[in-house]
Amino acid sequence: MEILPSYIEEKLTAPIFKMIGEAADALGLETYVIGGFVRDLLLRRPSKDIDVVAVGDGIALAQAVAKRLGRKAQFAFFKNYGTAQVKFREEKTEIEFVGARRESYTRDSRNPVVEPGTLQEDQNRRDFTINAMAICLNGNRFGEFVDPFNGLQDLNDCRLKTPLDPDITFSDDPLRMLRAVRFASQLGFDIVSETFEAIERNAPRLEIISKERIVEELNKIVLSPRPSVGFELLEQTGLLQLILPELTALKGIETKEGIGHKDNFSHTLAVLDNLARTTDDLWLRWSALFHDIGKPRVKRFDPKLGWTFHGHEYKGMKMLKPIFQRMKFPLDDRLRYVETLVSLHMRPIALSDEEVTDSAIRRLLFDASDTVEDLMLLCEADITSKNPDKVRQFLHNFKVVRSKLREIEEKDRVRNFQPPIDGLQIMEMFDLPPNRTVGELKTAIKDAILDGVIPNEYDAAHAFLVQLAQEKGLNSTFQVLVASKNSSI
Repeated sequence: MEILPSYIEEKLTAPIFKMIGEAADALGLETYVIGGFVRDLLLRRPSKDIDVVAVGDGIALAQAVAKRLGRKAQFAFFKNYGTAQVKFREEKTEIEFVGARRESYTRDSRNPVVEPGTLQEDQNRRDFTINAMAICLNGNRFGEFVDPFNGLQDLNDCRLKTPLDPDITFSDDPLRMLRAVRFASQLGFDIVSETFEAIERNAPRLEIISKERIVEELNKIVLSPRPSVGFELLEQTGLLQLILPELTALKGIETKEGIGHKDNFSHTLAVLDNLARTTDDLWLRWSALFHDIGKPRVKRFDPKLGWTFHGHEYKGMKMLKPIFQRMKFPLDDRLRYVETLVSLHMRPIALSDEEVTDSAIRRLLFDASDTVEDLMLLCEADITSKNPDKVRQFLHNFKVVRSKLREIEEKDRVRNFQPPIDGLQIMEMFDLPPNRTVGELKTAIKDAILDGVIPNEYDAAHAFLVQLAQEKGLNSTFQVLVASKNSSI
């Protein structure tokens, strides 16, 4: 046992910790703050989620603390998990209470059989040594540090290891393998060799974990400061092949006739890291991970051109919905957002040419709509050349594209525009049922506006439509009325 540094003792003098300690003393319960909160406290990272373990009835302790806080707190009991939560509104803090426990597992489930246990047994069940450290909150031992697995030393050495045999730890709860990768990515820690090798051996056990829990960990890796660290570890341990084989398919360099192509997996991770420097948007970062997934399926070798990946952006877009369905990603606007960015990420580079038409710019604005700024961020992150001259040229090109986009948007306002005549009006004008002709006429108006043939105004669109209808042999209600009036004169 050792006393914590003074700055941690000062942190623990916050009223809520004293109150928990007093409530525990009144109930005669040995009580500790434990786990991630202690880890983050030592790392001086902000944390509002506090885990408290009592050797005995943790639910009774939670009720006692909630009673002391009165209207400042909200109490919740989760019977299935044997835990209770107290939300301390004043401090915007959530405190989770549980009784110290020991756990045993069956082969086909990560849900353990739980029995009351000692503090030592509770620390044994923790995933990593840095999450097994505890600080006593009882009055006569307040601030006493309990660290049976030298978690503090591992924290100082920036390394991740399990408290007990890593094969047992990961076989019991395979989600811990993803958590190891996530902590390595978030904290910049190394996974020690014994732990890393155990992840490789136990990777197939991931099949018993729900997609929702897997995605929860993946999202945290994607949002980490250097997400490439996490995805490299996922690939090296064999986990990524089980989760997202579409990404591992990007790995490798093939050479023919002395011509090779870049490793698209490494390139993808470089794009993701580039983007992580400019945005915390989760789905924009996922777009970076997925932007080239179509390449392996369209890769071709041409003796004259070398390696080509024509149409990979459209192939990648088509691959996204099955991936989202399989991974239980949301099948809503977030899917459509990623599809848009993946399908359009090659378009802006072609628009930097001085000869590019206003029509091409209008079409990108129309197709990208509200995602156009994010699309440009993705395209800029996609510059991973080691040649500084190339990088400068590409960045200059994208600056030109941004300028053109602003100019056309200010002039024509085509982003999110709706044609001035819709399908219902077309059906009324030409007495048509819903059919292909209606869609063709509506598309023709949209194209005429985007191509600058007519302005985005009703009268111009109406005149254009009447002329087009005449060419197709259609008579509008307007024309019929005029013809009827002339015949009666």
